[in-house]
Amino acid sequence: MLRRLYDWTMGLAARPYAMAALFAVAFVESSFFPIPPDVLLIPMVLAARARWWRIAALATVGSVLGGMFGYWIGAALMESWGQPILAFYGKEDAYATLSGRFDTWGGWAVLIAGVTPFPYKVITIFSGAVNLSLPVFIGVSILARALRFFVVAWLLWRYGPPIRDFIERRLGLMFTIFIVGLVGGFVLLRYL
Repeated sequence: MLRRLYDWTMGLAARPYAMAALFAVAFVESSFFPIPPDVLLIPMVLAARARWWRIAALATVGSVLGGMFGYWIGAALMESWGQPILAFYGKEDAYATLSGRFDTWGGWAVLIAGVTPFPYKVITIFSGAVNLSLPVFIGVSILARALRFFVVAWLLWRYGPPIRDFIERRLGLMFTIFIVGLVGGFVLLRYL
């Protein structure tokens, strides 16, 4: 089933309504869909390299709006289902402790999930569930998703089809190394 879903998504890139499909896939991927928008973004940029920035911008906007929907899902489900379940098990305090930590470090979690292969949708829902500051969530989501999509689109524009294989095989590793360096830099600045 997952393969059919992947093939269907790839087929959308060749359609006249590809931009709308990219927006929709970016939106739903940020809240529940398993296929990342890269499967549309990559062939779309390769087909229309001069429009790379429009394609990346559309994926970013769709993804951030979808992330906000995921945030709302987390917020709505925690109020109606999550808190009574925690109370039943006597874990209200554990939730409060985790919520407090996530409020401090949650922006980093959103950034890391936004640029790495870690499922961004998990963090969007959890951010809403623990009431991460909405402006922090939105700001970091914009930064993370723009970074992810604009870097991929720019590489495709700059290097064309040969970079496609490199990106598809090593995208997660590239962004993970970037995030480790970024976090390491902030840690060094803080303690030096």
